[in-house]
Amino acid sequence: MPEYCVTGGTGFIAAYLVKALLDKGHVVRTTVRNPEDGGKVGYLWEFNGAKERLKVLKADLMVEGSFDEAVRGVDGVFHTASPVLVPYDDNVQENLIDPCIKGTLNVLNSCSKARVKRVVLTSSCSSIRYRYDAQQASPLNESHWSDVDYCKHYNLWYAYAKTTAEKEAWRIAGESGMDLVVVNPSFVVGPLLAPQPTSTLYMILAILKGSRGEYPNTTVGFVHIDDVVAAHILAIEESKASGRLICSSSVAHWSEIIEMLKTKYPSYPYENKCSSVEGDSNPHSMDTSKIAQLGFPPFKTLETMFDDCITSFQQKGFL
Repeated sequence: MPEYCVTGGTGFIAAYLVKALLDKGHVVRTTVRNPEDGGKVGYLWEFNGAKERLKVLKADLMVEGSFDEAVRGVDGVFHTASPVLVPYDDNVQENLIDPCIKGTLNVLNSCSKARVKRVVLTSSCSSIRYRYDAQQASPLNESHWSDVDYCKHYNLWYAYAKTTAEKEAWRIAGESGMDLVVVNPSFVVGPLLAPQPTSTLYMILAILKGSRGEYPNTTVGFVHIDDVVAAHILAIEESKASGRLICSSSVAHWSEIIEMLKTKYPSYPYENKCSSVEGDSNPHSMDTSKIAQLGFPPFKTLETMFDDCITSFQQKGFL
């Protein structure tokens, strides 16, 4: 059985990936900043097979060489660890851009030294869709890249960091001959696995509860967490997988999502004010024919992903 490493094991995608790999019978290593933090890491040990086949190692995106031990001798690495945009964070360079870009360099350099057979990087549709001609160029495919000047102009720092980090990853792969496959998911939705909602799920919860003050003026692709995990596993197991793989279901504006949810869950005090921030609301569509050609099944619908998400919030007592 192959042994895999998943970076940033407590992240939304990473934790699901650890669970799925354990369910398949693999030995899994995962990295976190503090393996002793039971509050954050504890739930990983509850997965089936974790006691026997999970190793939790300490590593930090900002520390060069800290991933050497985690990736040494494994058959494949999933680099999913990356900071997610924290709203109203003034120190975007230190908290978002540096860990995203330098972290990718550190992990890929460790993989290069260890001669890992295949590396799967979690990038984002954010590194594809932010461009002045997004509407004209639609449907956007794997050959399209976000324009870093557009990202800077509209303060889209998450997209800026993801685009720059992914370009650096391709540079390292080219120089070292690494077999790199990149998964580009859109906005990930689905049930909560961790004890507390983080990143995208925290934002959905805040919109449902009307506690943000406004909803984002964003037209974005959405995708079910199950599809994202399946795409990552396909990317590591399928020898024909190569380059970038867009992983996205339907594109919608947040106002449309709220309208859809109000019909089904009318009792929640949704946000009703749209943000005035521009640059993120360009209508566009994503071409997913490349992953479909590898045998990937149709993506789950917006209704399914939000139903699964809201059901889990209700079960865990957040709604």
